[in-house]
Amino acid sequence: MKRIILTILISTSLLQSFAQVATSNTGFYADRLNRIDRVFQAAVDSNWIVGAVCLVMKDGRPAYYKAFGMDDAERRKPMQKDAIFRIASQTKAITSTAVMLLWEEGKFLLDDPISKYIPSFAAPKVIQTFNDTDSSYTAVPAKREVTIRDLLTHTSGLGYAQIGSAKMRAIYAKAGIEAGFLDHKGLLANSIDKLGKLPLEFNPGERFNYSLSIDVLGRLVEVASGMPLDQFLSKRIFEPLEMKDTYFDLPQSKQARLANVYTEDRSSRKPVKWKRNTFPGSTIDYPINHNGYFAGGAGLVSTASDYANFLQLFLNKGTFNGKQLLARHTVELMTENQIGNLSLGDDKFGLGFQIITEKGSAKLGLSPGSISWSGFFGTFYWADPREHLSGLLFMQQSPLTHNELDHKFKVLVYQALK
Repeated sequence: MKRIILTILISTSLLQSFAQVATSNTGFYADRLNRIDRVFQAAVDSNWIVGAVCLVMKDGRPAYYKAFGMDDAERRKPMQKDAIFRIASQTKAITSTAVMLLWEEGKFLLDDPISKYIPSFAAPKVIQTFNDTDSSYTAVPAKREVTIRDLLTHTSGLGYAQIGSAKMRAIYAKAGIEAGFLDHKGLLANSIDKLGKLPLEFNPGERFNYSLSIDVLGRLVEVASGMPLDQFLSKRIFEPLEMKDTYFDLPQSKQARLANVYTEDRSSRKPVKWKRNTFPGSTIDYPINHNGYFAGGAGLVSTASDYANFLQLFLNKGTFNGKQLLARHTVELMTENQIGNLSLGDDKFGLGFQIITEKGSAKLGLSPGSISWSGFFGTFYWADPREHLSGLLFMQQSPLTHNELDHKFKVLVYQALK
């Protein structure tokens, strides 16, 4: 009996020691990292935000993972760490990765014209004149065709439905092109075929312009793989990366975890009140309305922990749980400047990601070479290969009137590093 008790005591002591070692080896000063608590609780208390989830990963392990505020403000339902969020444009990096998986298999070359696989993009034209009164236009032949690399880097000349320039919004609206948030049935193939016949805003390669390019690449994945985009992503990315809560069409069994989207009620007086949001001209129910539309640029829902697994693939140079899913060289290619001297503020763009430059690093402290982007409904991420860390801040508000919280979150993480 004494031996059993002694064994239990030794085992307990070892477990406690391990826990202390694990905590001390996170690479952060715990008291400094916990400053995140105060900033985000203050944001909730000040009614800046309704709720948020913050996750920091270091060396492949969670160093900080907390939820703040409410998921459902009316019912006083607290935000949970495993809440499922509409990640909108964070879908783009995942679709870009799908493209690179097929590129590795020799399905196409990055400088192939997209018309080789989606014929409606053949013989592209560029807008020459545009009439604001009726959305009519004249166009001239483009200097060259749009390539797969142009699409990956948002230098294709395409615009963006609903959030792009006024003339491209008008042209796309007239043609029935939407930004992926559909409240009706639709097929990706039909939408992309229509898009291919419309004019470009500028010649391919001339400038960086955030666009529907990645939606086109979602269709390329279908053509090259012979699989619907949702099935390809599930089989080739979500399953091996253990992303168990990432979908285009969220199952009924998980819909209670779908976070509510809120927007500021501008009809109310101070203090600010929040109301459930609807996307202009559509609804926010696209993850649960079974519309059948797989928008490779904006359509996924996910959790902070799922997306952290995706980012870990890049921090691990293409491996996850010992399996090589992407080649080391492919990761290097995706995370280096692919737009040359074209402008993206102080930073550059790779194949699916914003790339932090030396100049961009001076703003908030992210290491040069870090990758980042965000989503329309208030989700943000970055991954820093030098520090081997990633940060994810997930909220569900539109528009997000206090997006400085993303910057503050980054500052709070880096000031806590040992």
